[in-house]
Order: sequence, then structure tokens, then C-alpha cells
Amino acid sequence: MESIQSALKQWTKDKNLEQRLENARKSLLADPFVKGALDKIPVTDDAIDQGLIKLYEFKNERYNCENCPGLAACPNMMQGYQPEIIFARKAIDLEYHSCSLKKQAESAKKQRQLMKSLYVPKDILTATFDELDLDRDRAEASRKALEFVVNAKPGEDGQGLYFYGPFGVGKTHLMGAIANELREREIESFIVYTPDFFREMKQSIGDGTFQEKLDMVKRAQVLILDDIGAETISGWIRDDVLGAILQHRMLENLPTLFTSNYDYDELEEHLAYSERGGIEELKAKRIMERIKHYTTFVRVEGANRRAR
Repeated sequence: MESIQSALKQWTKDKNLEQRLENARKSLLADPFVKGALDKIPVTDDAIDQGLIKLYEFKNERYNCENCPGLAACPNMMQGYQPEIIFARKAIDLEYHSCSLKKQAESAKKQRQLMKSLYVPKDILTATFDELDLDRDRAEASRKALEFVVNAKPGEDGQGLYFYGPFGVGKTHLMGAIANELREREIESFIVYTPDFFREMKQSIGDGTFQEKLDMVKRAQVLILDDIGAETISGWIRDDVLGAILQHRMLENLPTLFTSNYDYDELEEHLAYSERGGIEELKAKRIMERIKHYTTFVRVEGANRRAR
């Protein structure tokens, strides 16, 4: 008798469990997210019964998304991903796709990677055409800058710009605006402050990173050499660094942009001198022929903004 009573209790307990499971099933299938997803795919009752765990996972993940706490605090199993119910090989399964926040974060990361810099102030890297002081003195330079951004085709057209003008007239800010606009077009740019870059290239010989750094600059879709002519020149810098960069970019039709306080003739004279006191006019002329042929000379004028 005792064993029969125990069996009856167990049977009653199992029946209650079965009822609870059925109620949970009905509640799950009535959920708006689950019902809406299942209505869109041809799925059998057997597949639903076999896929209840997947459906439960789908429901929980979608409600996490509905009450999103932000990408960094995302509670989903795959942070930043949303599930989608699919029916494949007669079974319910889930596919995960990037959510809108994940896509934004990935896009922002990609955008950051598109604009690289060396030794350039942060305010230059955030410059835009909207915030620039586009007065009459800078009208021509601004127009040329915008034309370049709109028409830039690295790999097809290697024509760049040469912004010449005195200190503080906004040459570098214009280049920063160009780099940011190129980023919006998903065109990679590399903007470097030339004197510090050349100095680092000398030091990189000792640590074995010279070729890696040289290749990184050589291969940028758009290269901006800021303040060329302000460096202490040497035959090695001129021929093995600057010359190598320009030669590669010329052959690959990659645009190079420059800012300088020197015009073409003054820069050629600067490049002819070496730190040892010699004059090498022919080598300087070779460099300048590449610069002249592949850039449009643009005079940037106006008041010195730095003096304000």
C-alpha cells in the first residue's frame, strides 16, 4: 500500500510538471517576438517542439535588446548581436547579426582607422570645413581643398595639392578638414608632421622598424606631409626617405598633399643643402620634379590665426 501511495504522489507530481511545461510552451509561443518570427517562416509543430530551447533563447535575447543597456553592458551571449529565427534542415535554429549599436561601433572603429596621424595636434584631426574660417583670403584654398575631396581617386589619379603660405594662415587646418572628409568617403589618409616624422625615421634604423614605418606612409591612399621644409635636411632623408615615398606614390597614382612655408623654388633650394654643408642641386631637382608634376600649387593667405 505504501508503494502505491508513493507512485500516486509521483504521478501527481509529474502531471503537475507536465502541465507547467505545457503552460510555459503556450506562453512562449504567444510571445509577440516569438509569434512574429514564427509567422514569417514555414515551420512544423514537431520542429517547434524540438526547438523550444532555441525559441526560449531567442525570446530572452530579443527582450535584452528591447531593453538595451548599451553595447558595453549588453547581456546577450554574443555581445552586440541580435538573434534571428531560421528554419533549416527541418529544424529551428538561430542566426546572429550585429545590432545597430554594434554596427555603429564597428563603423566608428573603421573610420578611426581610415585617418591616421603622426605628431599632429588633436584639434587638427577634428577639423571640418563647416567650422573653418573661410574668409576671402582663404577662398581659393578652400575651393581647391573641397574639389580634391570630391574628386579624389587614389590608385587612379595621383594629383595632390601643395599649400604654400606664411605661418598661422590655416594650411594645416585645411588639411585636417580634407582628411576628415576623406574619411566620410572611406578613403584612408595619413597626415604627418614632417620634421618629427623624419626625425623618427632616423631613430627607427636602430630599433629595426624603419621599413615598416616607411611602407605604412608610402602606401597610404592619401598622404599629407605637413610643414615640409621645416626639417633639418640630409642627403639620406631627401633620397632614401622622401624620395622613396614620392617614387612609390607616383608609380601607384597615390595623391600626396603638402603644406609649407616655402614655395616650389624655395623648397628646392632647401632640399639641395645637406647637413654636411654640401649642395646637391640635381638630386633636389629630381625630388621637386615629382612634387611639381603631381601637385597643384595653392597660395594660402590671410592673417596669422596663431597671433590672436
